[in-house]
Order: sequence, then C-alpha cells, then structure tokens
Amino acid sequence: MAAPTKKSRGFLRYDAYNFRAKDPQIDELRTLLQRQNGGRLDGALFRQVHDGGGPTASCLRGWFFGKTRSPWNASLEAAGRAMGYRRKWVRWSGEE
Repeated sequence: MAAPTKKSRGFLRYDAYNFRAKDPQIDELRTLLQRQNGGRLDGALFRQVHDGGGPTASCLRGWFFGKTRSPWNASLEAAGRAMGYRRKWVRWSGEE
C-alpha cells in the first residue's frame, strides 16, 4: 500500500498517484465531453453539465483551460454523473 511521501505546500503527495501538470481525470472528462459534442467544448455544453447537477461552467473552464491542477474528487464525480457516466475501480497492472 502506498504511503504519503512528503508534504508539498500543505498537500500530501502519493507515490502511487503522481502527475506533473494536471490530474489525468481532467483529461478523461474532457475527452468524454468532446466525444459527446462532436469534438467541441463550449459554454452551452458546460451549462448543460451544470444543469445536470455538475460543477459550474466556470469551474469546468478552470479545469480544461485554466490553472486548476487537482480538482476535488466529489467535483469530478459530479461532472461525470451529470454527463451520464460513473467511475469504476479496476485492477491495474502498473502499465498504461
């Protein structure tokens, strides 16, 4: 089991879940949205996610185009469910 390695700016970092730029979950949600909307990301689509119970349009813009690096798990989950998806845990072999 992975343990926290060290504190960085008040946040714990884990060896088992490490990324440099943005959380990979942001990219997964962006890809799902683009597939639903013919490759486009726009304000109308973001409002549709928000109206379905997900985060606000400005929050989604921050994830996809802004400086947000690590959104809260509950926000990611709400966005996915508002789009009609749910996450599932599967065994990982350690390779992408």
